[in-house]
Amino acid sequence: MSAWVLPDHIADVLPSEARHIEELRRDLLDMARCYGYELVMPPLLEHLESLLTGAGETLDLQTFKLVDQLSGRMLGLRADSTPQVARIDAHLLNRSGVTRLCYCGPVLHTRPGAPHASREPLQLGAEIYGHAGLEADIEVLTLALDCLKAAQVQAPSVDLADARLVKTMLGGVLTNPVKLAALYAALAAKDSPELISLTRDMPVQVRQGLLALVQLYGDEAVLIEAEKVLQPLPGVCEVLQNLKFLASCLKPVKVTFDLADLRGYAYYTGARFAIYAPAGSDALARGGRYDEVGAVFGRNRPAAGFSLDLKALVAAVNSRPLQAAIRAPWRDDAGLAAAVAALRRRGEIVMRVLPGHEAQVDEFHCDRQLIEVAGQWLVQAI
Repeated sequence: MSAWVLPDHIADVLPSEARHIEELRRDLLDMARCYGYELVMPPLLEHLESLLTGAGETLDLQTFKLVDQLSGRMLGLRADSTPQVARIDAHLLNRSGVTRLCYCGPVLHTRPGAPHASREPLQLGAEIYGHAGLEADIEVLTLALDCLKAAQVQAPSVDLADARLVKTMLGGVLTNPVKLAALYAALAAKDSPELISLTRDMPVQVRQGLLALVQLYGDEAVLIEAEKVLQPLPGVCEVLQNLKFLASCLKPVKVTFDLADLRGYAYYTGARFAIYAPAGSDALARGGRYDEVGAVFGRNRPAAGFSLDLKALVAAVNSRPLQAAIRAPWRDDAGLAAAVAALRRRGEIVMRVLPGHEAQVDEFHCDRQLIEVAGQWLVQAI
């Protein structure tokens, strides 16, 4: 095997893609800043027990682990930034009111999340802490949509679900964790035969409600049908009304519902969403409410947010045009050097053409040139 062959699902990012990723990173962080979100930069690695506190088995299996050569303690390379941001909110900031935080950095996964996914996503996200109302859910949804709009995603659609729905329906009926996990898996896979088997000893209303969830996906008519089918179950109507309200706040964006979508059920505590491009099968952004995320850090307060992978986002949208630049000759001339420096101070990109490389193709569109006219260096269109 060649020494320069990279591990599976790990790749170099070459200039054109890297430029697009960096431009998007700046645009999306600026968008978050416009909403009042403050940037934080958690470390890539932490002591393992801190990194995985409250994270659950899924994140544990996705985390690369290594030994600290200084202390001998186990370290972990983060697989998700949200627990770290929750720790910052709980312990380092410890504010009493609403806190809005955003971040962008690499995370590492032991296994890819999808067949062609990277094991080194560049995760960008935003979190709002301290407000339990639906206003926080609406804000993170709107911010996520604005971020995708800034990335030039055309006509995105939002898929809504709520982690409380199944929890409310069960209401302590099922406490066996193994059977509970099997039930969630059957619902997520829409496996009716398995669901029939798992629910045969449950109360009739609960059993019928869980079996109905498998068919409850589609447009807003799904909520009307769900109210009819699930109405006898206490607490369900409130969850459905919340989903209906969230959908009404997103118009004219297309909204669909999948009431049996239980991805992240152990993590989310309320409404959750996924945002798709029209031609894409994988979500470009995911988020929702996760009020319990700070509990393990001794500060259990409301939280909502979203995250996305900038690398996957760039792969899903059209390439951006090359940046305009000025071509300048390479010459030992004080006036030329001063002109180039002045242009760069103004924010212009100036490419000095090295001798013998006049026809070189690069990542910039040189639409102007710096030429000498009567002893003065002037910019002219090419």
